[in-house]
Amino acid sequence: MSSHNQSRRSPGDTLLIDADDTLWENNIYFERAIASFISYLDHKVHTPAEVREHLNHCEHATIAAHGYGLRSFRRSLVNCFEQLSGCSVTDEEHQRILGFADCIAHHEIELLPDVAGTLADLSVRHRLILVTKGDPAEQTGKLERSGLASSFTAVEVLPEKHHDAYLALSAHHRCDAARTWMIGNSPRSDINPALRAGLHAIFIPHNFTWILEHEAVEQPPAGQNLLELQAFRQLLDHF
Repeated sequence: MSSHNQSRRSPGDTLLIDADDTLWENNIYFERAIASFISYLDHKVHTPAEVREHLNHCEHATIAAHGYGLRSFRRSLVNCFEQLSGCSVTDEEHQRILGFADCIAHHEIELLPDVAGTLADLSVRHRLILVTKGDPAEQTGKLERSGLASSFTAVEVLPEKHHDAYLALSAHHRCDAARTWMIGNSPRSDINPALRAGLHAIFIPHNFTWILEHEAVEQPPAGQNLLELQAFRQLLDHF
């Protein structure tokens, strides 16, 4: 990780900021739903860890075909249940499985510590763009419920966050790569592809980052910066 002195950068940078598990809790709700699902399936042969591993494979396949979001998650749960039980789900089972996912849809937005105040402060000096992925209606709905929308000049909900997506986004918003930073908790979606696209990056780890987002953090190319912070409020030390 490159070092950075404690003096703030001059105003006018563009900060691309991830949403789920960077601004608010997200994956913990999926983990609770998955734990309930595994308990409900109560498989007589496979261990809970093996069921979870099979669900990961189901999610990979569903995301590839249908994208991210709760609809895909519901589909993955049903597919996993049918594949491991060896028969189609009954109407009653289907409703129970959907219920696990519906709990996620209705939870309150739980902001991570100091996020609201930090964003309000940053937005005075810099251009903030929310960059997330998933179902556009779900993600914009979470932003509205979070109370944070006024801090952002734009919102981008992408089908996937990869190298080409960051290049296109940078071009669309006329970002100066030397003054643009991607901030998030996912090495796979926030940090590595942004670095490959020529941007700076700031990694803020979350203890419960989704397993499908795990990846080794790459070293930044020459001339680019990578910071690792332990808390969102530490952005104020740099910006």
